[in-house]
Amino acid sequence: MSSPDPHALAEQGPDEHDREPHDGENSAGHSADRGAEQADGSPDVRRTRNPGGPARRGPVIAVTGAASGVGAALVTRLAASEEVKQVVAIDERRGDCTDAQWHLLDVRDPAIAEKLRGADVVVHLALDLDLETDPAARTAYNVRGTQTVLTAAAAAGVHRVVLCTSAMVYGALPDNDIPLSEDAELRATAEATGVGDLLEIERLGRRAPRAHPGLNVTVVRPAVLVGGTDTALTRYFESPRLLVVAGSRPTWQFCHVEDLVSALEYAALEKVEGELAVGCEGWLEQEEVEELSGIRRMELPSAVALGAAARLHRIGLTPSPAGDLAYTMHPWVVSVSGLHAAGWRPRWTNEEVLAELLQEVAGRHTVAGRRLGRKDATAAGAAGATVALLGAAAAIRAARRRRGI
Repeated sequence: MSSPDPHALAEQGPDEHDREPHDGENSAGHSADRGAEQADGSPDVRRTRNPGGPARRGPVIAVTGAASGVGAALVTRLAASEEVKQVVAIDERRGDCTDAQWHLLDVRDPAIAEKLRGADVVVHLALDLDLETDPAARTAYNVRGTQTVLTAAAAAGVHRVVLCTSAMVYGALPDNDIPLSEDAELRATAEATGVGDLLEIERLGRRAPRAHPGLNVTVVRPAVLVGGTDTALTRYFESPRLLVVAGSRPTWQFCHVEDLVSALEYAALEKVEGELAVGCEGWLEQEEVEELSGIRRMELPSAVALGAAARLHRIGLTPSPAGDLAYTMHPWVVSVSGLHAAGWRPRWTNEEVLAELLQEVAGRHTVAGRRLGRKDATAAGAAGATVALLGAAAAIRAARRRRGI
């Protein structure tokens, strides 16, 4: 999913591509006295991509986070669809799709309401789930951005907003059903990377229809997302050994980005609604993952693994909090019955997605969530690096005890 661009970019009007605002213009790229003329209202948004041909029928769909990742793939897919009248792409930089109408602005800017006028559906994908982002800044972007998009969509007359969170919101717990139903209680905590943000986004999505009658909110929750992604769960497979906590029962359900994009298209075209999980059919047990990957496990007692992970994160040696470890310990497999009932099927199997993930991470070296350079990994050695980090945590703890900390 698209991460925020650190550079503030000016908005791109319909006839002013990729330029910075100059003197006398505001940050939206137009002067106050001609702001209404540059407003990109309903007539422009609703024009067809092929003015010389017959007008397309179907919804006008706006996508935030449209320049990269899942957003870029969805924009390309929607722009090629005969079921879509027009695609409005919103991001802080311009993407590659030339068949979409682009607006460049931060999704936290209230001016986004103006850009959504004439749209029927908004798919909100402008989220920052980068492991390296400052957590406070990440939360500020994700929560404020979602609040602004929901409010702006209602003000602009949009009748549906599609949010994309994660199946992680169900929580990874030893007593979870396998699989969980889509309407299962959301029992996750805010202890894993970004999960607190996703839970707050879910809360905003549930509240929005009550605050804005006539606005429908659909939520899509992918399983472990693979396909150009970098998360604590994909980094798990960059380790020289697969960490397994003694007494746990890991289960793995993957979702390829291509399948997520097709599910988002279903939601945008209003073929499904409500709260929907998306992923491959079934799941893999840890033993199957080890056999398919050829990576052996390293088993540790729960207290050692969780304690070391917490301390390493606290002192800044790893980007992943200890809460991420729960998702490699306990099941959080979800049924995808809602999409199935609408006729959707995944193109990828869990085995195929795992194989692609292993190809993507080949040559990368991660220990306890921390990505190492080739030199670091070679010097430390595979198992040695893991033991060194865990040993460092123990040494730090012992030193603090001696100092009375």
